[in-house]
Amino acid sequence: MVYIPGDLDRSFWQMMGTDHGQLLSNVVNWALDEEPIVTVTGPGVMDVTVWRQAASMTVHLVNLTNPMMMKGPFRELIPVDAQVTVKVPAGAKVTGVKLLMSGQTPKFENKGGTITVAVPKVLDHEIVALDLA
Repeated sequence: MVYIPGDLDRSFWQMMGTDHGQLLSNVVNWALDEEPIVTVTGPGVMDVTVWRQAASMTVHLVNLTNPMMMKGPFRELIPVDAQVTVKVPAGAKVTGVKLLMSGQTPKFENKGGTITVAVPKVLDHEIVALDLA
């Protein structure tokens, strides 16, 4: 259980304070009590969703980087680069990685059960697709 005096989520929504966002992120990560399946690093704000199927995994990246992120419609799209690290499920082997929206086949590193791939220039949405065997 986490007790935070005050209205942290509303304060973050209204002021977009970096420290409030970091505290909320730390609380969620602590409460999960396990390593995340996917880690995305880079500038900006990404919404990240992971899907697992029998022979594939997909990581959907939605770029929310914008001064109007939580205030209404976006006035422009601001592209960002991202580095995506994915934990490969036990017993699975990655046979290929694709970026479905841009159609690119990026180079990737497979080290210690994790795949690391650089995703250049996410404008609005990119999908990192891992083929599994």
